[in-house]
Amino acid sequence: MEKIEMQEKAVRLWFDMWLRREDLGIRALFAEDAVYVESWGPEYHGVEKIAHWFLEWNTRGTVLRWDIKQFFHRGDETAVEWFFQYRMEETAAAAFDGMTLIRWTKEGKIAFLKEFGCNICTYDPYQDGPVPKFRDESAPWL
Repeated sequence: MEKIEMQEKAVRLWFDMWLRREDLGIRALFAEDAVYVESWGPEYHGVEKIAHWFLEWNTRGTVLRWDIKQFFHRGDETAVEWFFQYRMEETAAAAFDGMTLIRWTKEGKIAFLKEFGCNICTYDPYQDGPVPKFRDESAPWL
């Protein structure tokens, strides 16, 4: 299997783990000293911490959708554009668009993964004229 196909298969497996709420091989997917940075700030160092976070998070939340829109590849890096929808405990579902930047090891494992989020409720603050009118709201995942 070609390197890019293997990388995309690995990303799809990671997303599928969240959708299924099941560890289908986290330790095979991430390097021992991998770093994972969530879009809203938490950072996990090492595959054991990543595995712990995955299992613990799934006791309080559910990923409803994690749709891949497209991949970009350059050297040992991959960027993934996606749509993410989730629910925490008994709260209403929330969703946002995002990107993930991944750096791979020579062995094909994830060495570094950083997520970026984007509010899906976009608007034109100049719709009514030259003075911007911004909504008084924060991103639902922050």
